[in-house]
Amino acid sequence: MHPILKSYFRDLTQIDEEKLEALSPYFKEKTVKKNEFLLREGEVCRFNYFVLSGCLRLFSVNKEGLENTRYIAFEGKFGTSFTSLITGDPSIEYIQSLEKSVVLTITKDDFFYLVENEPAVNKIYRNILESAYITTQKRIYDLQGSDSLGRLKWLLKQQPRIFNRLSNKVIASYLGITQYTLSRLKANL
Repeated sequence: MHPILKSYFRDLTQIDEEKLEALSPYFKEKTVKKNEFLLREGEVCRFNYFVLSGCLRLFSVNKEGLENTRYIAFEGKFGTSFTSLITGDPSIEYIQSLEKSVVLTITKDDFFYLVENEPAVNKIYRNILESAYITTQKRIYDLQGSDSLGRLKWLLKQQPRIFNRLSNKVIASYLGITQYTLSRLKANL
């Protein structure tokens, strides 16, 4: 098993080395080019991705063509369109690599087989869902009543490395502000 994924499992579970090695064949390494799409709106999500290097962005595009970034998965995190993965319905979002990335992929069938049959994977899945819920709640409530500067300060606190790695366009879409506003606020920090 890849050391980064092994560390992820060890940090969250009590899994032993033998079981870790038994899980290894379920994960396939894939290199992804910068700006490559792993999923497009309207496609059914069939994989869960674990980022070894680089980062993935999950986003939607509204009727006016504006992007809304929902989640950014950096190294050592899972990222997928869980609604589509769970329901089998077409995705309402995209998954795009923002940098040249290396990910581990696991198929939907294999992932949910392991969720049902391996307690450590079940715990990982529960942790992913709980973290997603908490992050979403914090993002809604922390940002809902905040002005643009408050949103920017929140993001600096939550993910300080985001500004060194991602474009203003992506960051602005995550914060729900314009690129112009983001540039103006950054200049005044």
